[in-house]
Parts: sequence; structure tokens; C-alpha cells
Amino acid sequence: MVSLLSLIVLALMAVFSSTQRAFRSAVTQTDVLESSRAAMDLISSDLRGLTPCGGVSNGPVNLAVLANYTYYSPLIQALPGSSSQRTNLLNYFFVLGRRNTTWTGTGYIVNSASASPLYPLYRFYAETNVANSPAVLSSLFFNMINNAQFTNMSHLVDGVVNLTVRAYDPNGVWINNYYQSYTNALNTTFLYPPATGIGNGYGEAQLYMFSNTVPASLELELGVLEDRPLAHAESLPQNSTAQFNYLAQQAGAVHLFRQRVTIPNVDPTAYP
Repeated sequence: MVSLLSLIVLALMAVFSSTQRAFRSAVTQTDVLESSRAAMDLISSDLRGLTPCGGVSNGPVNLAVLANYTYYSPLIQALPGSSSQRTNLLNYFFVLGRRNTTWTGTGYIVNSASASPLYPLYRFYAETNVANSPAVLSSLFFNMINNAQFTNMSHLVDGVVNLTVRAYDPNGVWINNYYQSYTNALNTTFLYPPATGIGNGYGEAQLYMFSNTVPASLELELGVLEDRPLAHAESLPQNSTAQFNYLAQQAGAVHLFRQRVTIPNVDPTAYP
């Protein structure tokens, strides 16, 4: 009788423990989804406010999208139940905006050199009077990155293993390095050809836009790792084979968000 009661108690404890784990997992997943959606809403709002400065070409930066691979190797993950793979990439980007008599500069970057928290996303924000050149805003953002001054930015969310931005013209064509072979986006400078490899951005366009040129729309993609796999990855040596191999098996724990953001301030004359 005592043995039977013990077995029943053990079974009930196992069920209770399993229920508790499922509950904690659901709560954690909800937190990740809510914080990620909040980050997406904030980034989308900043992108929508993109405004051309109207200055000279190669002057103040309207938009900059660059590859963030100084301390980061793109994370390749095997998709569950498939032989396909997904390559997670990191961009960092700057957006110029205007509010009444004020130029605003907003930037986003993942600190890929951080060990704990792992892959934190930061938001830069600064402003200056329209009587001043807005070039000071992008310079401040890039200087903070070069000096690793992430504590001077706002910390948004951790575990961001994928962050990309793609620019599109008024006809819905992706603006990349081959773009000008069949159409023309004025006042746009590209860095590398869209091919494979770290040095050329794994096919993502790296660009600067100046003067009256801004995209007609931007496609934003954000990938955020769930808390428990993130905590386990943080316990492994940073940038080690063990950490990279573990993250490569966590595709099912990465929540992907994608949104196309239209830019109301696009100037059609920048696309003759």
C-alpha cells in the first residue's frame, strides 16, 4: 500500500513539475514576444520618420546601413525538420529625421562583443537645431560605436541574433550594389558587392544615402533568441566553438519579426 501511494505521489510530482516547466516556458516566451514587438514598433517608428537633409551629395547622411561583423560571425542555423539552413545577419544603421526646427538622429546596433548580456540591442538618439548641419548626428553615432560607448545608448532587448534592413525604391526594387545597372538612385554610395563572405556583408547591401535621397520603403527583420537558450549560451565561453555550435541548434528558439515600413518623405526626383 505504501509503495503504491509512493508511486502515485511521484507521478503527481512529475506531472506538477512538467506543468510548472511548461508554465514558465510560456511566460518566458510571452515576455520575449512582447519585448521584441515593442522593439519592432520603436524601430519602425524611427524608420518611418526618415527625412532627406537636402544637402550636397556625400554631405550629411540621411540613411546608413552597414554590416556589423567586427566581433560577429553570421550565425547559421539548421531549420527544424528540414535540411535547409537560415543565416542570421547583423546590420547596424542610422536614420536622419526632422521634428519642427530640430534634426534628429537615431541609430541601432547589436553589441556583438558583449559576453553578458549576449547580443544586446542598443538605440542611439541625439538631436540638433536645424540651423546646424545634421552631419554631427551620424558622426556622433559612429564615434560611439568606434569607442564602444554602448552605455551612452538605450538598452532595448537581449539575444538579438538577426537584425537586417533593406531599402527599396518607389517601384519596389531592392536597392543593392547592382541596382544602378538597370535604374538610378541618386546620391547613394555602396561599400561592397552583394556576394558571399563576411567582408562583403553576405549579400546584404551596405550603403549611405545623402542629399534628397531616401528609400520609398524599408524592410526590417529582427530575430530574438528565447531567454532560456540565451542564458545557457551566456554560460559558455564567448565566441567559443561550444557556444557557436549550441546556438546553431537553436533555430526553433529564435522568434523572427519582419515588417515593411513605408517612408512618407521619399523624393521621387531622386529616382530619375
